[in-house]
Amino acid sequence: MSKTAPAVGDRIVHKEFPAITRHTLALYCGASGDHNPIHVDIDFAKASGFPDVFSHGMLVMGYLGQALTDAVAPGKIRSFSTRFAAITQLGAQLTCEGHIAELLETGGERRARIALTTKDQHGETKLAGEAIIAL
Repeated sequence: MSKTAPAVGDRIVHKEFPAITRHTLALYCGASGDHNPIHVDIDFAKASGFPDVFSHGMLVMGYLGQALTDAVAPGKIRSFSTRFAAITQLGAQLTCEGHIAELLETGGERRARIALTTKDQHGETKLAGEAIIAL
């Protein structure tokens, strides 16, 4: 964050991620222990009515969390919450952003509520959320 006083509307978070590949999904399966075949088995995904495998929601949430902690020291984060908005397809190039939505004070501590989004290269919101940070 900059040294100037923060203002509503200021962009605090911005990070772009490379396209999600089958390899990305396989690595995430191993790291997370989430081996749901909908994310790695194309035949299973098609039998379930999808055109292909798609990303784990928690992988997308992890990207947003990484973007947040790249911009704000983890010790200044008071809360972080998200809601899934849409399936993230294979090949999605995600951009995570966060803007100050509100300045507030809690218990004598100056804080900001950050509105967070993760969108794909087509501008479709995949994840939305918010964080409260200490200033």
